[in-house]
Amino acid sequence: MPDLNPLYLTPRIEPVARSVLDEGELLRQLVDGLGSPLNIVLPDLLEANVDAFRESYRDHRLRGRVYFAHKANRSAALLRRLAATEAGVDVASLAELQHALGAGFGPERIMATGPKNREFLWLAARTGVIVNADSLGELTDLAAMVAEHRLRRVRVMVRLSGFASQGVQVISRRSRFGVPAGDLGDVLDLLEKHREELEPVGVAYHLDTIGWPEKAIALEGCLAALEECRARGLEVRSVDIGGGFGVNYLADGAQWERYTSELAQAVLGRREPMTWNGHGYGLRNEGGTLRGVLGLYPSYRPVSGAGYLDQLLGAPAPALRRPLGSLLLDTMYELDIEPGRALLDQCGLVLARVLDVRDSLVRLDCNARDVSLEEHGVLMDPLVVSAGEPGPPGAFYLLGNLCLEADLITRRQVFLPVTPRPGDLLAFVNTAGYFMDFSATQALHQPIGRKVAVYRDGGAWRWCLDEQYWPVHPRAEES
Repeated sequence: MPDLNPLYLTPRIEPVARSVLDEGELLRQLVDGLGSPLNIVLPDLLEANVDAFRESYRDHRLRGRVYFAHKANRSAALLRRLAATEAGVDVASLAELQHALGAGFGPERIMATGPKNREFLWLAARTGVIVNADSLGELTDLAAMVAEHRLRRVRVMVRLSGFASQGVQVISRRSRFGVPAGDLGDVLDLLEKHREELEPVGVAYHLDTIGWPEKAIALEGCLAALEECRARGLEVRSVDIGGGFGVNYLADGAQWERYTSELAQAVLGRREPMTWNGHGYGLRNEGGTLRGVLGLYPSYRPVSGAGYLDQLLGAPAPALRRPLGSLLLDTMYELDIEPGRALLDQCGLVLARVLDVRDSLVRLDCNARDVSLEEHGVLMDPLVVSAGEPGPPGAFYLLGNLCLEADLITRRQVFLPVTPRPGDLLAFVNTAGYFMDFSATQALHQPIGRKVAVYRDGGAWRWCLDEQYWPVHPRAEES
């Protein structure tokens, strides 16, 4: 008996992505030929996402670089297409740096971030990219390497953390990244000591939060740190505020509000269970009282991406009580950002073949690491791509192909408008940012999904293997 009041979480799908999903025969052919799961990237959507951030810069009359956080997706096609825009790239490993250089990014458009081994530092220094240093030890090692190999001065930024709030206290979690802001004096001493090896260009922060009040405190702290740098005679010019701008994954905010409310009722035992073995996503029932914190990404976020940046720049600085964007403009500092998922919004999807359907269980030819929505706390429904007549609506648990009880594509019951059948495809949309291959492994010798780039050529969709895509890919009439 179908649920008469289903709890849908309908994904937001923009027209270009929708038109790809409408190509059911093409999608089935790709999976038949290349296997399940299959990752599809849409590189031609990147430029609009870059432009949206640049529009926010123009609105606030600011300068600076938009760096794509490479770790969000391993795709060669996406990186090569980004190289054809004005965006830069933030690389967090030696291999990512090599990938960026090979994709067409010049060193002036590359920022090296994250913890760095000596090989990563050496190639960064040798090629002349900006090194966003994470510690005093990293700066010391870099300076010694430059001196030893007689390299040119390396441009560096210094990542800071642990900013103190003024007035109303804002809870700031401890970060494993960056030098404590209170130790800025030690950083400046080191930079002065190594003026011949290191060229400081600015400061940065990295916060694992979507809350803008904490980011506002950090940005104001960075502006104060830049003034201290200039007081020491260091010609700094920019502040890097990292990423965390977010994506709006759902089409309907009312669906999200209803789902989270009903989940709380289910945890309290006031309605039938909605999740596998009563999983509460961080909520628990203690004697009839709801406890815990909902451990989910806010999948409906109408203010996200470039809109979130605009909101942050319009927010008042906690101490100076002026908009942060105005403070940047008045001091003539540049603003650098490192969006990951926000630049990949709508740029990819994962296809998985249905292997078996029994009762309320749907087993897919993929596993939870191939489409890691649950791992990242994002809830949205897949779409059914069916070749035949669809079945009735229903509620299902989506299971993976590993011989593990924990291999659940969804811990929640997923409501679908049609019942999938063996051989049908489920399409998980908007998965390019972190959900496609960030966690994929070859556990139990199950293959990792292959990746293809799909792009528009005149009035038709064409495709190629991800590693074969270039922005100058031959058009149909030229081949």
